Amino acid sequence: MHRPALTTTLLSLALLAACGAGNGSAPSAPADTTAGAAQVGDAAPRESREIGPFTVETIASFNEPWALSFLPDGRLLVSERPGALKLVDVASGRASDIGGVPDVVYGGQGGFGDVVPHPQFADNGLVYVSYAEKGDGDTAGAAVARARLVVDESGGGSLEGLEVIWRQVPKVTGRGHYAHRIVFHDGKLWIASGERQKFDPSQDMQSNLGKVLRLEEDGSAPADNPFAGQGEVAAQVWSLGHRNPLGFAFDASGQPWDIEMGPKGGDELNRVERGANYGYPIVSNGDHYDGRPIPDHDTRPEFKVPAITWTPVISPSSLVFYSGEQFPQWQGNAFAGGLSSQSLVRIEFDGDTAREAERYAMGARIRGVRQGPDGALWVIEDGKDGRLLRLTPKG
Repeated sequence: MHRPALTTTLLSLALLAACGAGNGSAPSAPADTTAGAAQVGDAAPRESREIGPFTVETIASFNEPWALSFLPDGRLLVSERPGALKLVDVASGRASDIGGVPDVVYGGQGGFGDVVPHPQFADNGLVYVSYAEKGDGDTAGAAVARARLVVDESGGGSLEGLEVIWRQVPKVTGRGHYAHRIVFHDGKLWIASGERQKFDPSQDMQSNLGKVLRLEEDGSAPADNPFAGQGEVAAQVWSLGHRNPLGFAFDASGQPWDIEMGPKGGDELNRVERGANYGYPIVSNGDHYDGRPIPDHDTRPEFKVPAITWTPVISPSSLVFYSGEQFPQWQGNAFAGGLSSQSLVRIEFDGDTAREAERYAMGARIRGVRQGPDGALWVIEDGKDGRLLRLTPKG
């Protein structure tokens, strides 16, 4: 492990935080804004331990963290499912509140979800967030909004000018399978939308549930989408027949992949292709929770077959392709967080095919994984007091 380079990086980040602004941050607002000074959470004790090939350092802890994304200056945004957003100085582990977060429907699998900076964040200060939004009666659905992140001198800040640009259609009862993972790639906004445990919407082109969606940054549907001619929500759709796609990422060639929870068995990794149908709920390599069988993919050749299926399940939560220098032997591999499996799963690829290469027992439910600007793997644990972990090579 290259300690001198790490020390330099952390000292630089500490200086940036002390100055109240870093390269690529949104223009700073005064510390005494109407939102008030940021509330600061306690940094977790700096503990290090070894797990498999990793040295694992605890950086901070959070209340039910769901997603993490780095800003261009090296600071980290972490969402908390009950409805909070934190800005983290990774050098100190200091986590400050970001105000202006939308109201969320918290419960079941719902609440505050993903947080992703715009690709031109350094110029426009925009971040995109997903969350469970209340509907009429007891209904709810995922929504994606964008806002300008204004950082104050205390290290916190607020989201300003929040604008909802996308919603799940229709809003339904229940509190499961929002998915609402968001990714920018090649100038487009991609959303992985879960089927909300309602099964049939995955095949219904009048609904954007159970789909992978490709949008412009303002939420409109690109004219070259595969179903653009059908109009309405069908124009948003890139692929269909998905269940609960909680991980979505692009490989080095620009190919999208999703990883999703199956029913009772049959978690899937899919190579996401234009206009393709992945078959749920008509086919699955798992069965219904009440024991009723679902035909396997090989019984219906018109549906795309997963690149990998897992039974017993890993309960995937997230997906990232690795390209850093800390683990050069794994460049081009992907890492998936595992919830029930309490693991980090490494996946190898050979063209269109993939296989699980290794599984690392983390001793906790893993909610999210990202590659940091330092080339380390950054992981968040699920649940109350979920820790933010930095993984570097052992030794």
